[in-house]
Amino acid sequence: MRILVTDGMDKTALAQLRELGHEVVEQFYEPDELGAALREFDAVVVRSKTKVRAIHIDAAKGGKLKLIIRGGVGVDNIDVAYAQSQGITVKNTPRASSQSVAELALGHMFSCARFLSVAGHTMREGKWEKKAYGKGFELQGKTLGIVGFGRIGQHLGVMAKAIGMEVIAFDIYHIPDIEEQLGIPYVEMDELLRRADFVSVHAPAVDGGALINAETIAKMKDGVVIINTSRGSNVDEDALLSALESGKVRAAGLDVYAQEPSANAALYSHPMVSCTPHIGAATQEAQQRIGAEIVEMIRQF
Repeated sequence: MRILVTDGMDKTALAQLRELGHEVVEQFYEPDELGAALREFDAVVVRSKTKVRAIHIDAAKGGKLKLIIRGGVGVDNIDVAYAQSQGITVKNTPRASSQSVAELALGHMFSCARFLSVAGHTMREGKWEKKAYGKGFELQGKTLGIVGFGRIGQHLGVMAKAIGMEVIAFDIYHIPDIEEQLGIPYVEMDELLRRADFVSVHAPAVDGGALINAETIAKMKDGVVIINTSRGSNVDEDALLSALESGKVRAAGLDVYAQEPSANAALYSHPMVSCTPHIGAATQEAQQRIGAEIVEMIRQF
């Protein structure tokens, strides 16, 4: 097959695809050029930067495209139903980066509790603000509410329990026996919001607006910490910033944003925001697993 890789891929996996006899082209296309380019390829591998929408699929009609692979968990950057209606198979790699994203979420939790981001920044400015950042708190004994209890949420829950946190979860789908296996109960959303000291979002993008908005924040504890490593659209940034300013939300850990690169300087520059530039899956191990999974998908296809 002729395969387009738009957003980068593990070098070992690229070599394996070529060893299997495939022609692999590594090139990013701007949105207005992508559709026409897809006509010339049997398969395209994307990550989060490239969006494959209906307009691109229409522009590729009459060409060779028959497989779209998202190297990552979600597929909301692909118009999946429309692609499938046109006879194009869509796949992703939901298992490969789960541990990496969960570890980053936990890292943001520690950062918010102990001022790691802002304290480190002030030291690089030559300051020694020990008193200002000497009022942190421990994660042990606190309650973590996980919104979206798929693979990433489960990994995070297991790690959080290991450091002594109480963990509760909300999901519209209940996995049979998972509560007993992990010792993490499902609760209704309102109960999670009421009880949680930390709220960590691990849901796909949903229709109907942000999961975390002014209404849901109002139901949370005063001084709650909000973590989002899922999709930027899951958190209303204006509502979050307002709650940070008022103190309703003590801190936030963010890896994803409504617009990427983020243009919301007031949010990502806030002293109580621990921020990273959408790097949840950006570990060597995750990229190797993603690459290996993609190679196997193409081999089977």
